Amino acid sequence: MKYMTINNRNVSFEDEKNVLDVIRKHGIELPTFCYHSELSTYGACRMCVVEDDKGKIFASCSEVPKDGMVIYTNTPKLQHHRKMILELLIASHCTDCTTCRTNGDCILLKLANQLGVNYIRFENDKEQREMDKTSNAIVFDANKCILCGDCVRTCSELQGVGVFEFVNRGYDMRVTTAFDRKLEDTNCVECGQCRTVCPTGAITLKQNIHPVWKGLNDPNTKVIGMIAPSVRVAVGTKFGMPEGANAKGKLVAALRRMGFDEVYDTNFAADLTVMEESAELLERLEKNENIPLFTSCCPAWVNYCETFYPELAKHLSTCRSPQGMFGGLIQEYEKNHVENDKNVMVVSIMPCTAKKGEILRPEHATFDGKRDIDYVLTTTEVVRMIRESGINLQDIPAEAMDMPFGVASGGGTIFGVTGGVTEAVLRRIMNSSKADVLESISFTGIRGNDAVKEAQVQVGDRTVNIAVVNGLSNAKQVLDDIRAGNSKYDFVEVMSCRNGCIAGGGQPLPANQRAKDARTEGIYELDSDNQIRISNENPFVDAVYDTIIKNQSHKLLHNEKNYD
Repeated sequence: MKYMTINNRNVSFEDEKNVLDVIRKHGIELPTFCYHSELSTYGACRMCVVEDDKGKIFASCSEVPKDGMVIYTNTPKLQHHRKMILELLIASHCTDCTTCRTNGDCILLKLANQLGVNYIRFENDKEQREMDKTSNAIVFDANKCILCGDCVRTCSELQGVGVFEFVNRGYDMRVTTAFDRKLEDTNCVECGQCRTVCPTGAITLKQNIHPVWKGLNDPNTKVIGMIAPSVRVAVGTKFGMPEGANAKGKLVAALRRMGFDEVYDTNFAADLTVMEESAELLERLEKNENIPLFTSCCPAWVNYCETFYPELAKHLSTCRSPQGMFGGLIQEYEKNHVENDKNVMVVSIMPCTAKKGEILRPEHATFDGKRDIDYVLTTTEVVRMIRESGINLQDIPAEAMDMPFGVASGGGTIFGVTGGVTEAVLRRIMNSSKADVLESISFTGIRGNDAVKEAQVQVGDRTVNIAVVNGLSNAKQVLDDIRAGNSKYDFVEVMSCRNGCIAGGGQPLPANQRAKDARTEGIYELDSDNQIRISNENPFVDAVYDTIIKNQSHKLLHNEKNYD
């Protein structure tokens, strides 16, 4: 055990990687803009500076803790330093705070209030730049960028895409794309992870709130909503509920009060995905064709594979994502369940920003070129709409989802975490709901947040090798091995966002590890409390196969895109 002195108090530390982590461990929350534990240490913002007993000032995020160190975190010199930094940042920052979409989550505004910065002595003479609204997922406003570099490092280090970069030096430095291209002209995969780390309103969500409100207020429009698994364990935190708490029933009630005519569970479509993907895996194994099979539930991963490894796109499952399957299913169902004079608007409520782009793909227009799903709302957008309605989610009684698509298995629920798709597929292949079998599957090595998790299961007389990839940057080595012909895998799951959909780009902020862990635990609790654990034991799944999608399951549940 080692010791250091912080503000005249002796504290212990062990393996913390920097002084900042030691300080936070002992209850002092130093302000930062550029420090994230998952990213490389940048040390640019200088907000986390501390002073030692010799009067030296240094950034605590980039200093390794040493036994016997004496530091102070809030001396007059440090207070002056931090206020000066904030003044300079705000002076070069767009100050439309009252109308900013990040109002309430903006770290710059929070720290200005916390440190008592209420007067700016400097004039903003920065060149004003046009907002980039070309992406399906995000909006980039360079006028609100404070050069923390979080988006640059997240896109490069965590996602392996590298859309954003710094250009110029000194006063003229800014963050932009290569050659100042619009986002729609870059290799952006629309994962939205840059938005989750942006401390200001420089990167925000592309929103679809207004057209959804228009539909809800139109008496001639029937509005149908569906709720993804990860949404229910994240939406409640913005209304005073514990992080990870199941708010499904309350969210259903809120949506109905807002005007939604029917509310269904995307988990039902996840059960369909399990059925179809399991069958496709067994078929490919039998034919030894396009092995390994890649999951296709994550649209950002699909975008990544098609963009950076197009020759491997044939390995992608033909199965639509649960959202995509539900779109085709509901359009077929509503042919016989909607009044002739009414329009149908389908709204998908997702944790994911890439889902906004997925619904625009041509393969998701099953009937006469019309989009199967009209709009995608992220969890954050739904929170805003509920607040606009004056509804306190915590105070309203829970309500059940509508039938017949309101019942789902635990296998559909765990799609929200990394490894969940794989575990659900294995449950279907093993075809046993016995507790010991389910437990054995969960202990194969597919749970957890390791970069690449490996597992082996016996299917008949064949050993099936599985890889679960947690985050896009971790997919590169797996894909490189496959391209080189050195792959040992038969089935590969990739989730572009680390931790899975519970950490999607559209989830409420802050997106720290504590929140992610709580949401993950919430998902697994929903699974373990469910009386139906395997997708094929959902009685409504068989009913749907026998009625609504009879003889057209491939048309409604699969993509016809040819990668050859």
